[in-house]
Amino acid sequence: MAQVSASSSIQLEAAPDKVLEALADYETVRPRILSDHYRDYRVISGGRGDGTVVHWILEATEKRQRDVQATVSVSGSTVTETDANSSLVTTWSVVPHGTGSTVVVLTGWNGAGGIGGFFEKVFAPIGLRKIQQQVLQNLKNELD
Repeated sequence: MAQVSASSSIQLEAAPDKVLEALADYETVRPRILSDHYRDYRVISGGRGDGTVVHWILEATEKRQRDVQATVSVSGSTVTETDANSSLVTTWSVVPHGTGSTVVVLTGWNGAGGIGGFFEKVFAPIGLRKIQQQVLQNLKNELD
């Protein structure tokens, strides 16, 4: 199995603490910034910050879906979502940039082996980056 990952970033005018607070708010902000690739989104427990558990179906393509039940941890300026159903881990890092912030999202998982794994490693990050960029743009629209 090979590690597969996709990363995207965006610069925001909002201060880092405001961005981190928004990213860790799975109750009100997160549902508003998700792209159409997410469905059946719901908070299972918590709702804000460390220990929150959320569920969604990520439709990367018509044929490729992931049933995600993520547990959230917040450490410093990073929000991490760890999927209980797979090796999928997404980190949202917020760093100061001038008077605003830069947000970097990185998603990684253990990919399949063989020829299928090769295609997954090549093509899955392309599609996932498009989804990440939509969510980041929605975050920017929410905060700036």
